[in-house]
Amino acid sequence: MGEELLEYARGVLDAGQRVPSSVEYRWLACRLTEALSDALRVADSRGQRIPAPQEQDGER
Repeated sequence: MGEELLEYARGVLDAGQRVPSSVEYRWLACRLTEALSDALRVADSRGQRIPAPQEQDGER
């Protein structure tokens, strides 16, 4: 969904395209917000599973 949404957003922002209505911009902003929230949640979840680096002798 994210790839399709990004492609749509790029098309909306291309020069020479018709100017979307405020309702269309709001819809796009809401969908982009949802997609970014999902991506951040996944990134956070994956980051929590990565163990912290171990200190080696003589390093701080």
